[in-house]
Amino acid sequence: MAKVYFYVVARDFGFAPNPFHGMCTLATCKPTIRRTARAGDWVVGMGGAKLDAVGRCVYAMQVTDARTFEKYWEELEFRAKRPVRNGSRKTIVGDNIYHRSSSSKKWQQEDSHHSKPDGSPDPHNIQHDTQTNRVLISNQFYYFGKTAPLVPKEILDDLGFRNGVGHRVFSIQDAQPFLSWLDTSFGSEVNLVLGDPFQFTQSTARYSKKADKVI
Repeated sequence: MAKVYFYVVARDFGFAPNPFHGMCTLATCKPTIRRTARAGDWVVGMGGAKLDAVGRCVYAMQVTDARTFEKYWEELEFRAKRPVRNGSRKTIVGDNIYHRSSSSKKWQQEDSHHSKPDGSPDPHNIQHDTQTNRVLISNQFYYFGKTAPLVPKEILDDLGFRNGVGHRVFSIQDAQPFLSWLDTSFGSEVNLVLGDPFQFTQSTARYSKKADKVI
């Protein structure tokens, strides 16, 4: 039975999720969701107080595939997701950042949003991200970014969703009014980036898990 995962997006740089290059991917952060979500499930990111977007839907992706970090790094179709820190904003926030050789168990972290300010690997982010060796991939998604629409209050009230720490999991039946609202309101705009990420102009910033802040 399909499930719908709701959580609050604390930061929105275009990194997690990464909605660019024709697919929406969740390759870092949210290790529990990345470990448990399966094809057919939905992952919904709601706006939080830090983004001044409470009650708004930042993105919703139906999981259509998944890869290990190694496969995500190696396969040609995901090469565009590798970060290029001196490139465009879209490439600066690339989320294809982890890989390791078959002979080594040590993770290599590319210079990225989750690296230290000087571009060197950040061990705290590595530990957090790689506790789940799985990247969620979607070819059926809605990404709104800073144009995030307000979800009708009655839908969230009936679902019982409230902003909070962690995530909530609902059955597909219970979340159907929300999914129907998405399809009715934005069905012609699926798989499009409808607005820039909230913090896209800060694309060169780094996030420190240890300090729990953008640096």
